[in-house]
Amino acid sequence: MLKRYTTAELDVFFNRLDKKRNSVEADVAATVSEIINDVRLNGDKALRKYTEKFDGVSVESFEIPVAKAKVALERSKIKGPLTAAAENIRRYHEKQIAHGFRTETADGCVTGRRILPLKRAGLYVPGGKAAYPSSVLMNAIPAKVAGVEEIIMVTPPPKNEDENTDILAAAAVAGVDRIFYCGGAQALAALAYGTESVPKADKIVGPGNIFVATAKKLLFGTVDIDMIAGPSEICVIADDDAPDEYVAADLLSQAEHDELASSVLICFSEEKADRVEKQIKKQLCGLSRAEIITKSLNNNGTALICESMENAIEIANGIAPEHLELCVADPFRYLDDVKNAGSVFLGYYSPEPLGDYYAGPNHVLPTSGTARFFSPLSVESFTKTSSFIYYTAPALSAAASDITAIARAERLTAHENAIEVRNGK
Repeated sequence: MLKRYTTAELDVFFNRLDKKRNSVEADVAATVSEIINDVRLNGDKALRKYTEKFDGVSVESFEIPVAKAKVALERSKIKGPLTAAAENIRRYHEKQIAHGFRTETADGCVTGRRILPLKRAGLYVPGGKAAYPSSVLMNAIPAKVAGVEEIIMVTPPPKNEDENTDILAAAAVAGVDRIFYCGGAQALAALAYGTESVPKADKIVGPGNIFVATAKKLLFGTVDIDMIAGPSEICVIADDDAPDEYVAADLLSQAEHDELASSVLICFSEEKADRVEKQIKKQLCGLSRAEIITKSLNNNGTALICESMENAIEIANGIAPEHLELCVADPFRYLDDVKNAGSVFLGYYSPEPLGDYYAGPNHVLPTSGTARFFSPLSVESFTKTSSFIYYTAPALSAAASDITAIARAERLTAHENAIEVRNGK
């Protein structure tokens, strides 16, 4: 079930990993591009057409009353857990609030930086089997903490009213301002360009399938996005004392997302890998998504056998996983050595679902190796910065010769002139 590699075979492992991460579906971009252009040109008419085509629902009014979300919260069986999780998420993200600065020199020159919230954020929430209320909390709460003026949620129209109760409940807990029933690439196009019903957003966040991810990629530049998310992934470094059943359970938890999810075990003996795999097979029998998990592990499950903890960390940094578990006795000893990971889970009692649902750090994380240069969703994701400059006449005069010298070197004489007209030349 788990493909085995030793450190002598790392080139084979990384080649396989790169091939998986860089695989694309050729027809998707063309299809999504056509949908985006149609919505851009035809607004609600195109949005209505695609909602009927892909969701099988005829929608008269896309927007639903926010009061409906409050009713859903009262009906939700997980109202208490959602509220508790939201408080943890809010408390964690409030620590991320940044502040601008202003500096003033003796001659009266002022420079500074302002941090400004975005005006409107669009939150995409998948429907059906991939309807995750936790994602509503993780995407909306940082925007709220950042001071975003309006949070718009779009989600596919449900086949029945009970289908999306928990999503609406989470929207109420997180403080979503407006909710629209539309999904897929067409919903993202509506957020990017605006339609008669759906307002134009400054940024789009939230998970989705390959069509949603491709739409984000194509719309970036017209609108900001959180990131291009790939299949979910976990890497577990397990020492010999890590309980086999814990390690197996954590690998299984990521594999159940979809057949493309990646679960990687790094351990220090063949015997450990054998015991974990035995536990995987034992626990698999009682899981509702056993078929998906089996395909995921057969296609992408891996066990790497290495010689030392330092070697294991080096491999993990090369993978740059979305989730990294240091399932070892003294995890803080190695934390500073981890350079590339979306989120790090420390010790035997910090399983990945703790981060997915409850602890507070954001679960919207870079995938496909992009943890080398991308960061988790944060309050900063929903802000922009603006600088400001003020010079007095004497201060500008004192700096004029330096500025004009650089302008002349760049052959930008109008730049030089803008300084000299103020300097009496």
